[in-house]
Amino acid sequence: MRKRTGLGFLAILLILMVAMPSLVAQGQKVKTDQYEIVTVVKITGIPWFNRLEEGVTKAANDLGINAYQIGPADADPAQQVKMIEDLISKKVDAICVTPNDATALEPVFKKAREQGILILTHESPDQKGKDVDIELIDNIAFAQRTWDMLVEGMGTSGKYAIFVGGLTVPLHNLWADEGIKYAKAKYPNLELVTSRIPCGEDQELSKQKTLELLKTYPDLKGIVGYGSLGPPGAAQALKEKGLSGKVTVVGTVIPGHAAPYLKEGSLTKGILWDPKDAGFALNWVAKYMLDGGDFKTLTEIPGIGSVAVKGDVIGVNAMVDITKENVDSFGF
Repeated sequence: MRKRTGLGFLAILLILMVAMPSLVAQGQKVKTDQYEIVTVVKITGIPWFNRLEEGVTKAANDLGINAYQIGPADADPAQQVKMIEDLISKKVDAICVTPNDATALEPVFKKAREQGILILTHESPDQKGKDVDIELIDNIAFAQRTWDMLVEGMGTSGKYAIFVGGLTVPLHNLWADEGIKYAKAKYPNLELVTSRIPCGEDQELSKQKTLELLKTYPDLKGIVGYGSLGPPGAAQALKEKGLSGKVTVVGTVIPGHAAPYLKEGSLTKGILWDPKDAGFALNWVAKYMLDGGDFKTLTEIPGIGSVAVKGDVIGVNAMVDITKENVDSFGF
């Protein structure tokens, strides 16, 4: 009896060994496998992307996928490219990216898609080589609202400057472009004193650039900051110089990080969406597509809200102002 049982087991094992290559050749995953979905952010360890990682972790737990987040130590496009090259070699199922440089990623995205790996982006709606991009805001409305907040603080005339995370960061520069265009039409007496300054991913650098601006333009009245560490860095400089409330500072911030500056007046207002929602949405849509779903038919992302699909961009309207009155209500 034992001998027959052993022979039976061997027969089953042989059948599985013969069938397995066929399954793999057809691109099918073994039922016990999980999709491996990796989120590559612009820079690791800063509050914005720490919060985004909470959404990635939630997706892993709620959706039963192997989802995790990686990113370079600084906002270096070359490091992002190298990380994605490594993920291609690893044969992951999907890669979700917040790009540092949209153009630099085009060749590696092409290589990934040729190998059947899904590419999803965030904060890069015009990205070439993606399968789909997910935005938590209407980018034009977001830019225009930022300039409206600037004017609410400094008035409709005067000198101001713009901080961005980097000169190649797609969405920061799109917002800057749209905001400048909007200001020319609606607030023609605003004066942009210099070209946009890349420092919004480094609070110390943002502080230093603000001090330089104040020295060069002592009549500076406002700063728009994109990159979650840009506005706090500017606010820190104003606080140290005893100029809180004398220069309007607005832009993208993490509420918990920005709260002290908002409450004491060195930071005027913030604007954003919840990056945790972005982390979850990216991974939810990736799994949906890997399961065979067509993103063009999506009307809702569970737990995030209704969506509008335009071309290869999925949009969710989740823009919110952050003020000293509501900053403690966000929970992050």
